[in-house]
Amino acid sequence: MVNYSYNDMILSLTDKLASAGITNAHWEARELAGFACGFNCRGRFDSKTLADESQIKQCALLLARRLTGEPLQYILGEWDFCGSTFEVGHGVLIPRSDTETLIDTALKQFKDESGITVIDLCAGTGCIGITLGEKLDCKEVYCVEKYETAMYFLNRNIEKHGSAVKAVNADVTDPASVKQFPKADLIVSNPPYINAEDMKHLQREVTFEPKEALAGGEDGFDFYRAIVRLWKDKLKDGGVMMFEIGAGQEDEVMEIMIQSGLKDVRVRRDMAGINRCVTGRRIESKGHVNLYDQLDKR
Repeated sequence: MVNYSYNDMILSLTDKLASAGITNAHWEARELAGFACGFNCRGRFDSKTLADESQIKQCALLLARRLTGEPLQYILGEWDFCGSTFEVGHGVLIPRSDTETLIDTALKQFKDESGITVIDLCAGTGCIGITLGEKLDCKEVYCVEKYETAMYFLNRNIEKHGSAVKAVNADVTDPASVKQFPKADLIVSNPPYINAEDMKHLQREVTFEPKEALAGGEDGFDFYRAIVRLWKDKLKDGGVMMFEIGAGQEDEVMEIMIQSGLKDVRVRRDMAGINRCVTGRRIESKGHVNLYDQLDKR
């Protein structure tokens, strides 16, 4: 048997990943090696320690999976979002840093509020609802998810985080589903929003993710239309509806919200400067304070 140190293993993995055109090859190599060998590559480890045969074989298996295009997150079985770790796997959308814009916006909006009700639609792993439940003073948080596999990961993550979030198995586009929920201060969603043409040209890694979590209909806006139409009346007076959007979708989503009667419709950018989040508020009473003026402009 060839003697491989942890460092040798990482260098070998890096070379193979880079040759396959995978960006951040060295970082991914450290993650794969750490997972195979049971150490945390985000911390310190003895790079000269020899890997045993089982660890080398495990690394080879993980590498083979990654070279097919399978996302690193599915291989590791977990991923970080807003500083917390969430279980992921085939059949549920992988949490992305872009979505943290929703969290940032919600925290600025509701940081001084207490006892709020939050509904997270198309919840997937639950990363949005669970994070908001941990960071805001919430009376109740509902995570609504239609698909069985995603529900499995949602419930796993609620248990993992010791969260009081309520997981609800329901179709957010079904009018009958809406009736079971109370009025909310915040309705938030990262819905499927890729249009039919773009679904034909997905990056290789993205093709491993569930199509039902990606496909937003012919023009990409089916879920925005349905959610605004069916759920806006579930907002309290002054309540906020908040969406993640894809690049270039802000005008259409803002128009959908404005035409529905929502007010103070705004767009916010992510850390890359891309318009990523659209928000609108239900205002019934005259003289309602515009809390958006408290948000810093990006």
